[in-house]
Amino acid sequence: MLIYLRVLKESFYFAINALRNNKLRTFLSLLGVTIGIFSIIAVLAAVDSLERNIKGSLSSLDNSTIILMRFSFGPTDIPRWKTQQFPDVTYDEYQYLKRSMPDMKAASFVMNVPRETLKYGDNTVTSVDLGAITSEYYEIESLQLAEGRFFNESESVSGSPVIVLGDEIATNLFGDLDPLGKEIRLYGRKFSVIGVLKKEGTSLFGNSKDGQVFLPVNITRRIYGDNNKSTFPQIIIKPVEDADSAEFMAILTQKLRTYRGLKPDEISNFFVNQLKGLTDFIDNITGQMNFIGLIISGFSLLVGGFGIANIMFVSVKERTNLIGIQKSLGAKNRFILSQFLFEAVILAVIGGLIGLFLVWIISIVASQFTGEFEFVLSPWNMFLGTIVSAVIGLVSGIIPAISASKLDPVEAIRTGM
Repeated sequence: MLIYLRVLKESFYFAINALRNNKLRTFLSLLGVTIGIFSIIAVLAAVDSLERNIKGSLSSLDNSTIILMRFSFGPTDIPRWKTQQFPDVTYDEYQYLKRSMPDMKAASFVMNVPRETLKYGDNTVTSVDLGAITSEYYEIESLQLAEGRFFNESESVSGSPVIVLGDEIATNLFGDLDPLGKEIRLYGRKFSVIGVLKKEGTSLFGNSKDGQVFLPVNITRRIYGDNNKSTFPQIIIKPVEDADSAEFMAILTQKLRTYRGLKPDEISNFFVNQLKGLTDFIDNITGQMNFIGLIISGFSLLVGGFGIANIMFVSVKERTNLIGIQKSLGAKNRFILSQFLFEAVILAVIGGLIGLFLVWIISIVASQFTGEFEFVLSPWNMFLGTIVSAVIGLVSGIIPAISASKLDPVEAIRTGM
């Protein structure tokens, strides 16, 4: 064991010496490894960061949450032209499912409505994202209130003119004033502020609840009607924790088919989307992005491997005399082989570490310029980059190391003289 530690120490010395004595040649040879590791880890870090930010935006909803609507989260065998003819889910269907579905913890009817302008006195906030929902949405998404309360079932059913503001909206409208009990204007009507949500921070998609407001869906139904193409209704359902997911979705599908009077040979004209299916779809997409990125980056690593092999062949030639002397003093072939393999690995790891350092610097700079998106260089990616570098060095140095270990000591000494 001690002899291999000595070999590693000597190999490190020879690698550093090669960097010092042949700066340009070594730099150009290591550039391929540096670029290759930079490309691979940059792709992995970017995709990991994208996946983390997307899933972070969905973290307020449980994976078992089901969204019932006329579109599918992922790919489907049904032609697009046919899905566009599907009817929207309705408030009556929401009430029916709420009454009849077993193992259901909560259900909420949601309408995506156009953005609007909110006013309080001389203060105006334009293009506000409105969440037209029923009261159960508070439980499904686990909304957090900074002050006040959320609207209750009675206010939800009657469509009372009450509203809950996101932190940013409350600040822009009221400044340092207490917003509770104040009246703001929306749709030409007065809405009483009954609650303010906790500050959430920025989101990847710009849909942070700080810039949203929530109001009872029935007041927007009275304004837009139930067949307005500018709205997009959904039914969001949360099963109880121990419910069997597949069975729950099958029962839900059958109940809505029965309610809509669909025949057994007719396809369902709606989609039962589970949030887990969306996260699985995201995993699939990011996996494909990783694969494509690795294939492209592999070409850079191939060039880097040739660069390391070139350094090692030159190193063998320059140290032929030394190899002959070592062998004449009793050095075994495996000692010479290990010496040059360690040197190749150390050179490759140095190039890889430079690549990792560049990714780290760029990730910090990029995160500063994109406040809504945080680039993260994970410890796993750093470990992976180091291992890949070492493997490239090992593969690239094997042939030069073998050629060095098989040199005849007499011929090596004579050639080196």
